[in-house]
Amino acid sequence: MTTVVIIPSDGMGRGDDALGQKILASFLGKAGALEGLTAVCLYNGGVKLLVEGSPALQGLAALEARGVDVVACGTCVDHFGLRERVRVGVVGTMDDIVSRLDRAAKVVTL
Repeated sequence: MTTVVIIPSDGMGRGDDALGQKILASFLGKAGALEGLTAVCLYNGGVKLLVEGSPALQGLAALEARGVDVVACGTCVDHFGLRERVRVGVVGTMDDIVSRLDRAAKVVTL
């Protein structure tokens, strides 16, 4: 079963931002165990995870090395002025994200 994970922010859950960033980084470090994971798509504040200094960068890089597509919304990357700082994945379009969602049997939104 193909699975796509959607990440719309730079943290997981609500309440404490630092905790949210820590547990999201932990999740991404373990996400390789998700059966059939084919893509991680990031938009809005989630694109901040792709730049140097992000606590989630190592986990995302490991997923990409395993063949998981890591796709960032280009409009979002440009909105935050991050295009030159992206260190993992590809800066794509919403069409790229939608096509991955269309092919997925399961979508997980964090």
